[in-house]
Amino acid sequence: MKIGIITHHYIKNYGAFLQTYALQQYLIETYPQAEVVIVNYVNKKHKIINIGGCFRFFWKKESLKAYLEKIKIPATFSKAEKKYLNITKPLRNAEEINALGLDCIIIGSDEVWHYEDKAASPIKFAVGLRAKKILSYAPSCGGVNLEHPIPDYVKKGLHNFTGISARDDLSEALVHRVLGYKPVRVLDPTLLYDFPVYEDEFTKKLKQEKYILMYYCDKLPAEGIEAIKKYAKENNLKIYGAGEYAKYYSDVTINVSPFQWVEMFRNASFVFTGTFHGAVFSLITERNFATYLTNPSRVKKVSSLLEQFSLRERIIEEENLDKIQLLLKEEIDYSTFNEKKKKVREVSYSFLERELFNNGE
Repeated sequence: MKIGIITHHYIKNYGAFLQTYALQQYLIETYPQAEVVIVNYVNKKHKIINIGGCFRFFWKKESLKAYLEKIKIPATFSKAEKKYLNITKPLRNAEEINALGLDCIIIGSDEVWHYEDKAASPIKFAVGLRAKKILSYAPSCGGVNLEHPIPDYVKKGLHNFTGISARDDLSEALVHRVLGYKPVRVLDPTLLYDFPVYEDEFTKKLKQEKYILMYYCDKLPAEGIEAIKKYAKENNLKIYGAGEYAKYYSDVTINVSPFQWVEMFRNASFVFTGTFHGAVFSLITERNFATYLTNPSRVKKVSSLLEQFSLRERIIEEENLDKIQLLLKEEIDYSTFNEKKKKVREVSYSFLERELFNNGE
């Protein structure tokens, strides 16, 4: 069987890369008889905007040293993509994808179903695609408003899938709205795969340090920042950014590889994040963590994730910033999370097994 994955593999973003890699590796390791490829269909506008962000200098937030490291990020990701992902030649449209002769096409994960976003494409809803099996695996709709009219290509495309799963409440609601049933609820690929420990000189140094890790807590008010700085000083902790930077961080750790990034989470004393995959890797590495959410899309995705695992109390909001001090001292009991993860993992594994190999054959 030849399996092709359509996702946002080309985005220079840790979550995008790691979810692509995790799904690829899970399939390769679980089904060694299958050939697994990443379909190199790229939304050029989406890619250009994403890469362009690496070359913008935010003088109020960044130092010159941080900026000079940030502009290296596209090359760092390109190197990782070439080394770790089985990417096809560039493909421009559905016909070129069909010419690969794939037995199964898996669309997802990431925000592949965010049809109101710049990355929107009918191909991500299977429009024009031909294969024996076309599955969605853990797609996200981002922050779409289901009160707005749903595009015709979305409604048409959803009927082309032979198996549908969803990652969060909103994607589940979209499928129910269009097809009249709830899809299988599965885990993001990063929660399916056990990332091995990655070791190099950078990660060896991390293990010798104690630090609070920050990952895109956008618009965290000064009061919250001061609380974190105060706690770090009182407890002799450094403050690092996981592939990002602010002037109050202890050092520049912005140009790190995807697997170095995972180790930054694995070795952190505490994590503050405002993103979905920041929360996911805090969970995977069993860190004490807190989320501060401002982006509407992230609010929906992260809230859905934390509610699924009964950890909504890890959300900090502007009106309760004093909760930071409480959460810094309140450790998470991961036994409940691991029990729930095991159950949903089995559902996720079963979905892929059934839809790939046993559906109608």
